Amino acid sequence: MLVTLLAIACGASGTGWAKDKDRGGGRRDDPPAQRGGMSLDEAVQMVQRRFNARVVRAEARSDDGRTVYRLRLMNDEGKVWTVQVDAQSGAVY
Repeated sequence: MLVTLLAIACGASGTGWAKDKDRGGGRRDDPPAQRGGMSLDEAVQMVQRRFNARVVRAEARSDDGRTVYRLRLMNDEGKVWTVQVDAQSGAVY
């Protein structure tokens, strides 16, 4: 299933993204693998902090039974790139 979300005027704090406390299955400060994975919102916030950029597009994909988030980022200089986040482990590639 492909879910596409567009983030318009999404600030560095992740404002504008829906909060879903139940999606991860545990406390938000637990590592993703210990609580069954991370939500799309958590992945967005994580990469925005890590890359000091704004997520302008996000989609969740199923890849061989696991969820992978594909996130498009844009920095203040206008550079655009895409990263993927494994929902289970939180690994960014």
